Amino acid sequence: MIRTPLIFAGTADVCGKFKGKAFPLDQMERRAVSGIGWTPTNVQITCFDAIAPSPFGALGDLVMVPDPAAVADVDYEDGLPPERLVLADIRTPEGAAWNWCPRAILRAALARLKEVSGLVLRGAFEHEFQLIGAPARPGLAYAAEGFRAQAAFCGTLMAALGQAGMAPDTMMKEYGANQFEVTIDPEDGLRIADTAVLLREIVRATALRFGERATFTPILDPSGVGNGVHIHMSLIDAGGKPAGWAADGPGGMSPVMASFVAGILRHAGAIVALTAPSAISYDRLTPHRWSAAFNNLGLRDREAAVRICPGTSPAGFNVEYRAADAAASPYLALAAIVHAGAQGIADGLPAPGITEEDLTLATPEALAARGIAPLPQSLDAALARFEADALVRSWFPAGFPEVYLAHKRGEIGALAGKSAGDRFAAYAEVY
Repeated sequence: MIRTPLIFAGTADVCGKFKGKAFPLDQMERRAVSGIGWTPTNVQITCFDAIAPSPFGALGDLVMVPDPAAVADVDYEDGLPPERLVLADIRTPEGAAWNWCPRAILRAALARLKEVSGLVLRGAFEHEFQLIGAPARPGLAYAAEGFRAQAAFCGTLMAALGQAGMAPDTMMKEYGANQFEVTIDPEDGLRIADTAVLLREIVRATALRFGERATFTPILDPSGVGNGVHIHMSLIDAGGKPAGWAADGPGGMSPVMASFVAGILRHAGAIVALTAPSAISYDRLTPHRWSAAFNNLGLRDREAAVRICPGTSPAGFNVEYRAADAAASPYLALAAIVHAGAQGIADGLPAPGITEEDLTLATPEALAARGIAPLPQSLDAALARFEADALVRSWFPAGFPEVYLAHKRGEIGALAGKSAGDRFAAYAEVY
């Protein structure tokens, strides 16, 4: 059967879905200059395919320009078409970065970090997901038996990630029902988010080839565990050397890393609207779910908003932001975190205190005295915090915060009248 090789160009938009268009592969050189057509109001298509209120209406045109340096080409050697993906920038017809382009927003955040510190971000997204094609069995948490049941899928996935230009690290059967975790080696700058976008799509593509479906929903079942996205970060100087670690620093943090983390924690209540942006994200961000419920820095604590990871050398030291999930665009989530960290550096914030206890046992007054507060407990509350914080909104291009807020409130509106079970099922289906 005849077939034209196609490649899908897209970006992870406001709702975290990878959206775009396909074109013949042999047009890549031309399309990398001319782009492909795109529509402004597409930014307001929620994860449920409803269009939130849009300032653009039916007007306007854009171009989506593929980046030949951000291609994933995976041949599964199973007789089906290879999985070919390319990440793209959204520009105006005149060639300027569009204010709502996720990659452009992250580039601006990374540029600001470099401006205030001279440093580059190195990092990786650690993903959890669940396979929903087969009934769950008990007794498989972290077990070889649980891994063995999906060993073919796991091995093919790791091979696919390697073909896509990533460096696969680990694959494990996680605690939850049919839940897995996949990690890759760190990258620098924009590539951190690029690989997160591509990894999610390759997981989905690989699962389909095994008759499974993968969901990255923030939480599949409120009686079970959630699916987090843990964002590991370190700081690198102009010579490529680690700059985040200091043997005598608090928790091993250098002064610049301490200020970076302090900025993230100071603004966590507002930026969580971009890092955990679904209506069910906040069912996961609760105490004792091994996620995050407070704006605290924990030493090897998997319930802290930011965790200091094991690492007693400059190269191995990193911190992990845990209040994120895959309903978020990796670009927007990382941009919010980087801006907050850069703000902390610019403001010269001192090192935050490090917690090593169950914060739910402390009184609100005691926590407040230590600068610790609960994270918002709903998407509505998180959006209100984002909307009310003029400084955080100023980090983003003109018009972006208003459109983002309208998008997310449109998403909430699409769930009106649904039962709790239907809400969880809806997100499981789309992510």
